[in-house]
Amino acid sequence: MTVVDPDTQPPWVTEIEEDDADDMPVSTRLSIADTLTLGNATCGFMAVYFTTTGVLVPHLMGQTDGGMARHSAATAVMLMLLASVFDLFDGLVARKLRSSAMGAELDNLSDLISFGLAPAYFVVVWGMVADDGHQHVSAVAAIVVVLAVVLRLARFSCTTMKDGIFQGMPSPMGALTIVSATLLRLPFLPTLAIIVGVAWLMVSRVEYPKPRGRLAIATLCWIFISMGCLAAWAADSPGAQVLLQAGAALQVVMAAVIPLFATFRRVNTIRGNRRDARAARAAERLPLG
Repeated sequence: MTVVDPDTQPPWVTEIEEDDADDMPVSTRLSIADTLTLGNATCGFMAVYFTTTGVLVPHLMGQTDGGMARHSAATAVMLMLLASVFDLFDGLVARKLRSSAMGAELDNLSDLISFGLAPAYFVVVWGMVADDGHQHVSAVAAIVVVLAVVLRLARFSCTTMKDGIFQGMPSPMGALTIVSATLLRLPFLPTLAIIVGVAWLMVSRVEYPKPRGRLAIATLCWIFISMGCLAAWAADSPGAQVLLQAGAALQVVMAAVIPLFATFRRVNTIRGNRRDARAARAAERLPLG
């Protein structure tokens, strides 16, 4: 074994070791935004936990107590809503303060858990416990949801969009729309069509505005209103079922209307550009006078 006297080491060796010691902790140091992102991931995992222990396991054991299933399903959906709150605030905090080198990777991984795995698992369980459900078909639909979220997050990481715009439905909105479709208690095929349609919208090129300013406040208010509806439904309050279905229907309608509005606005923009181009060409052909 060779013994090296530290006093005889070249000075450049000491400098490299000191630089490595300074750089390594910085790349693994969590910022406030990263802590919020980890809260997002925790909510997604706990949503899977409550869906399993409160909905799936009682169903498999033949315990048809609707109260327990309703309470656990509401808790799982509220956790997804809370995950979307964390996802909203971690971006705001990262822009205001700072984000670590791991921020983007942590955000994608957390979104995959909360808005990919959790809603897809909810779809699988829905296909097992629904009266007219089809387990294998719902499993295929869940795979479509997971793949759509994976592709959407991967595309978001490697492409640059203009400021204030998402390309494709944001994964939090997609997850909440998918869950809302299952809570509507529609027949199996229409619900399946909504789920697949949302998955397609997440990987589409339809432009969605980023939640900033007034839109962020409106989004936050809508999330808390939805959580209140779920809490009332879990407590079996009078009229809570109607209130929940109205909220779920509104979520699905908004998910359908926003891309239509975005497409209409894009078509109008293209038509306006063409009119301006024709007017410019006509002006160039006019004789000078």
